[in-house]
Amino acid sequence: MKKANNLNNKKNNVGLKPYIKRYKLQIILYIIIYCIASACDILQTIIFANIIEKITFNLYLDAVYGCLFVLGIILIKRLGWYLSHRIYYKYTNKIMAELNFDLAKQAFKLNSKTYSDNDIGTFVQRIVADPERIVTNLSDVIITLMDMISALVIIIYVSTLNVYISLILVGLIIICGLLEIKRVRVYKINRVDTRKKNDKINSLTTEIVRSEKDIKSLGLESKLEEVSKENYDAYKKSSYKVSITDCNFWSLRNIIIEIVTIGVLILGIYFMDKGLMGLAAFMIVYSNRGYVYDLVWSAGNISSKFAEIKVCKERMFALFDDNKFATEHFGNVHLDKIKGEIEFKDVCYSYVEYENENNDNIKKNKKTKKNAKEEKKISSINQIFNGLSFKIKPNTTVAFVGRSGSGKSTILNLMSKMYVVDSGEILIDGVNINDLDKETLRKGISLVNQFPYIFDMTIRENLSLAKADATEDEMIESLKKASLWDFILSLPKGIDTRVGEGGIKLSGGQKQRLAIARALLRNSAIIIFDESTSSLDNFAQEDIKKSIDSLKGESTIIIVAHRLSTIRNSDIIYFLDQGKILDIGTFEELFAKNELFRSMFVAENLT
Repeated sequence: MKKANNLNNKKNNVGLKPYIKRYKLQIILYIIIYCIASACDILQTIIFANIIEKITFNLYLDAVYGCLFVLGIILIKRLGWYLSHRIYYKYTNKIMAELNFDLAKQAFKLNSKTYSDNDIGTFVQRIVADPERIVTNLSDVIITLMDMISALVIIIYVSTLNVYISLILVGLIIICGLLEIKRVRVYKINRVDTRKKNDKINSLTTEIVRSEKDIKSLGLESKLEEVSKENYDAYKKSSYKVSITDCNFWSLRNIIIEIVTIGVLILGIYFMDKGLMGLAAFMIVYSNRGYVYDLVWSAGNISSKFAEIKVCKERMFALFDDNKFATEHFGNVHLDKIKGEIEFKDVCYSYVEYENENNDNIKKNKKTKKNAKEEKKISSINQIFNGLSFKIKPNTTVAFVGRSGSGKSTILNLMSKMYVVDSGEILIDGVNINDLDKETLRKGISLVNQFPYIFDMTIRENLSLAKADATEDEMIESLKKASLWDFILSLPKGIDTRVGEGGIKLSGGQKQRLAIARALLRNSAIIIFDESTSSLDNFAQEDIKKSIDSLKGESTIIIVAHRLSTIRNSDIIYFLDQGKILDIGTFEELFAKNELFRSMFVAENLT
């Protein structure tokens, strides 16, 4: 044994800062260029105000020179915006790609229970969509910030024309600012709920696309249309709530701005009548009255963008929070070669369901979560095993049989560390499975599921995933053992045939056989078959049985099957019921002494 570096115990340093820091020089350059372009925009507005003043005093030639100067400023501004956008497109794509990749890597570390407890859309949105939203919103923040500064400079310039107008504008900005603070608080709460409902829609859509044959064959279109409508209606209602709440705040704010703006113009007319303001100053106030709206709109838009960024950031990096999305944890003991001995010692395991916190509770629990660690509330506990113990010798073929719900597949998930025991121990070659490192477990154990996933690659590439350096002869041998080689020879492109997403171009039995070939190619010390012959016809099943039998003495073979004929040649059979081992023996021994086992076999052969 040798010690391996235990990287799993290191605390992940997650956040946006590392990604931005990598390109800080480019980001600074982008901001500088954009600031120059925005400064030109401000200068352009001020010069135009000056041109209006010169025209008022009949200084037409000076006004023409001013226009030519503005033209030069416009050209600089457009060049600045072009260069800044070139930088933006180049480096935001890099940041998004790095975020996507790191989030995808983290997804590989999540344990199986985490995936079973969450919708597909929960992960897809966090890995794919949220990084893009963050990067896009960050760019919008910078652009909007420049617009806000431009508007602020113009307002300050206008305010210098009259002290009373200045005081009115300051008061207006304060009132609108308070409204924005309130709006953003409400926006964030509503937005969190909308994103959750959007995740559900994505999950449902994915399931419908993947199961379209089952839907059509079972006539489920109407029912799923109802389910889809319910989900879309819930999303629509939540999205409408976000939009209408924003609309209410924006409308109130805009009415206030319009009323005050008209009041400023009336005040300007009054000052002109009293000789306290000239026509040029009044024209400047009039032509730039929209900048008050721009300033408040920009401030509100930035607040919304920051709220969206915060929501996306919390959702994305929640994947790194072990309390919310539990990850796999490995030890630091490395075994160069696993012999294949497996032992369960007083193993206890329960399925625990947690309550999903809905949007109504977010506001209620907001204060308590600030100073207290978030705790998940348990909704139900279903105990599967309570003190389960057994021992499997190396290079033996062992089967677990029993009625549905007896705990067969759970045993396989525990011994492959897809699930983690509540208490007790699982030992592999005398070492606690929790102390073994990832390499030892993943290379030492191969698992063939009842519904294996086949990737949208060629058959050769699917096999290469299991063993990158596999030779052609090794691939052919594994395909022959899995009874798939004759089918592959019938294909125009043979082993280089692309099988489609999820292996859609293959039948259920062909997918299982390819998955079995993939497992056989790895030649692991422990090979687990979880209902892996369930989709095979009797002839193919016999071929697979022969393949499994050919591995006897070379690997520890673990089989779970409903078909008792599949496990007839097993060295030892464990007969389970309600999480307990009722009986142990060979097929012949169990058939002779166990009436329930015998009745299950007889019933199987009568159907």
